[in-house]
Amino acid sequence: MPKFAQVNEFEMMKKLLFFALLGAFVACSGPAKESETENPFANASLVGNYGETIDAKNAISPSEMMSRLEKADTINVKVQAEITATCAAKGCWMNLKLEDGEEMRVTFKDYAFFVPTEGMQGNKAVIEGVVSRTLTDVATLKHFAEDAGKPQIEIDAITEPKKEYKFEATGVIIYSEEETE
Repeated sequence: MPKFAQVNEFEMMKKLLFFALLGAFVACSGPAKESETENPFANASLVGNYGETIDAKNAISPSEMMSRLEKADTINVKVQAEITATCAAKGCWMNLKLEDGEEMRVTFKDYAFFVPTEGMQGNKAVIEGVVSRTLTDVATLKHFAEDAGKPQIEIDAITEPKKEYKFEATGVIIYSEEETE
């Protein structure tokens, strides 16, 4: 056998061994962990998924959402925020905290799913869907206040329409504030 053929066989065996070891290393390393930017709730307890299946990857803050709404009246977006209230009657809406202290009403597309009616305040949610700026009329505001179990005096005090952000979610994930180890 010529000398150059032996060198090529030796080099070929080294490469084959290298790739075999690399493949074994990758196979044994297990699944990669999600980074906090992919899922900022990776260490939180999952309460539940509602509606269409979504994940928390690339969810933006409410301030980023509002910034994007300055350029368009309606946008498709995935947002993460704190839950401030849910519909006590059916779980057919929830409010999320915006960074300016205001709240954003979230309803669910085609009334197709609901969230828990109690114990969600303070939990974090990731929602995906369509958000728009809107003017909510007095009758609707009073209806939402009734659903939330507000006292009649608060309901009667609603006399003006309100400029709001309206979010129609196709999917929701709720995470508990309690962290898991």
